[in-house]
This record gives sequence, C-alpha cells and structure tokens, in this order.
Amino acid sequence: MAAGQDAGGTGALSIAEHGTEQITIRKCSGVDELNACVALQKEVWNFDDVDLVPLRMFVVSQKIGGQTIGAFYGDDLVGFAFSIPGSRAGHTYLHSHMLAVRDSFRNHGLGRKLKLAQRDDAIQQGFELLEWTFDPLEIKNAHLNLSRLGAIARRYSVNHYGHSSSPLQGGLPTDRLVAEWWLTSKRVVNLLDKKQLPQFKTEKKIEVPAQIYAWKASPEERPKAAEVQKRNREHFLSAFSQDLVALGYERDAQENGAFLLGRWDEDWSYASGEDE
Repeated sequence: MAAGQDAGGTGALSIAEHGTEQITIRKCSGVDELNACVALQKEVWNFDDVDLVPLRMFVVSQKIGGQTIGAFYGDDLVGFAFSIPGSRAGHTYLHSHMLAVRDSFRNHGLGRKLKLAQRDDAIQQGFELLEWTFDPLEIKNAHLNLSRLGAIARRYSVNHYGHSSSPLQGGLPTDRLVAEWWLTSKRVVNLLDKKQLPQFKTEKKIEVPAQIYAWKASPEERPKAAEVQKRNREHFLSAFSQDLVALGYERDAQENGAFLLGRWDEDWSYASGEDE
C-alpha cells in the first residue's frame, strides 16, 4: 500500500471494496476535499464550531509535512485521517490528531485501512513514530489501536483537551491514552507484515464494561461511567509508574473490554526528561 505515491498525493494509496462500489484511499488534494474533511468531522463528532479543526489548519498541515488521507466513495469523502508533524527530545514524528469515518461506512475495517495508509506514507517520509491520543473508555478504538495495529500505550493524560462539546464524550473529562505506533518496530512488523501476534506476559488487566457507552449517553447513568473513568485512571497512572505498558486488548462475548499490560521487550523511545 502507498508504494509509488507521489508528493502531490494524486495516486491511490489503497482500494477497498464497500458493497458493490469501491472505496479509494488516497491523499486529499485541493481546498474542496479539505473542506469536506471539515464538514465530516462536524458530522461525526457533532462539535460546536469552536472545537472544529478549521480549513486553514488542514492546508497548513499539508504544507509542513503532515497528512490528510481520505477515503472516497466515488467523489464523496466518507473518512479521513489527519496528522501534523511534532518534535520531542530532538526527534521528529507525526501526531495523528483525528480519524473520522462516516457512520454508514463503519465496521468495515475502513479506520484500519486509513491507519495503514498513514503508516505507509509516514515510512516513505522517513518517520519512525506516529502517535495519537484515544479515549480509554472506547472499547472498539482500544482494540483497533493495540491489537490490530500494534500500537502501545504508556502515557496517560488527564483531561487532555479540557471540556469537549461532543456528545460522544458524555460530559466526562477528556482523559486520553497516548498511542505510540513505532512503524518499523519488531512488534509492528511482525503483526502487520508477518501476521504474527505479539507475545508477552500479562501482569495487569484494566477492564472497561460494555455498558460504558449507554452510561455515558444517559444523564442518570453517567455517574457510573465517571466512576469507571476515575478507577481506571488511577490504575493506569500506577501501572505506568511501574514501567508497565499497555500491549494488548481483549474483548469477551458480551463486548466487555480489558487492557493487557506487561513489559515491552523493545527499546523505542523519544522520551524527554519530563516524559520519563
């Protein structure tokens, strides 16, 4: 995927079937396609305008080495992944700020395909690391990030964005885990290129009940979600202080989720003194 992609982003990065039509994954090109990204993020998260990433930021990202990779159903944008370059401890990396998929196109693996396109393009540009934040209460996202992509998590950010206008947040603090995707690490290469599942000893589990979505959506039940968030926040902060790393994720038949934490046997890090 992405081999031969030119700098202008006009070639297809990958093709995936969706029904009887085709979805094309490629870099977005031109103001109209970037405007479609602005509109789609509002559709997906129902943000107030103050929380939207504006068109100018998408334009700037393209000019400074970032990524805006779109999924197109014909001429219609149905998903995108957006990243900007960052720097820490003298190393440059990509921070993937946003991944959006239109509701009717979810559960077809499109989010994973967008992430894989990001990886291919990032490697082409010479990056080793792609990071992003994700809500540790979101079971499907956690499973995708850790088990299907091979990212790890060893940093927890309390109320990372402050208040969010998105109803999906349920009025809770915007706590986030930081996913580190070391693009050419043994873990990622073995999982994605060799289809070998990572092996590690689980030393701690942190559980998320399947009811978390209903609890967040209900004002009456929201205190239950808040209690899970508070409990798990304490578990993560304690585990990370002991150098445990979230390396896997499991789901049971009832769709309850659990983070699997252990010791990572590789030494990839851009940690600064403040991060350690």
